[in-house]
Amino acid sequence: MKRALYWLLLPAILLATWLLLNDTVERNQVILGAVLALLLSWAAMALRPLRSAPKRPFVILRLLGHVIADVTRSNVAVARLVWLGPSAYTSGFIRIPVEIHDPHALAALACIITCTPGTVWAGYSQHSGILTLHVLDLTDENEWIELVKRRYERPLKEIFE
Repeated sequence: MKRALYWLLLPAILLATWLLLNDTVERNQVILGAVLALLLSWAAMALRPLRSAPKRPFVILRLLGHVIADVTRSNVAVARLVWLGPSAYTSGFIRIPVEIHDPHALAALACIITCTPGTVWAGYSQHSGILTLHVLDLTDENEWIELVKRRYERPLKEIFE
């Protein structure tokens, strides 16, 4: 039963999106949307050879809360730096050793870091496990390393590994 729900999740989301975009629940649109959702889901299966099964939904919610708070704080900080001018900050690169190896967790970490204003995922070495991060306002490198490892890497490790 759980497996059937997993396979129907993407078609259900696609069908709901189709109906919302068309702003109707007419029978013809529901049928067309369902057929398109099933065909697109079937085609998308070939693009995802690696499956993921995220665990611990409460950790996911806590991580989401941290990300929203950090993005909000970072938006304010970057706006302040932009208004003060380029002499107000020192940008730089940081090398952070990460312990996660799951590709889905690494992709989530890349999205979190890149979506946060003032930070950019600059590279990752799979062999050494070193993440290179560019920070707009780099004052304390150890603080950034601790932030990424404690706030993002640890929950992602719980969720995906």
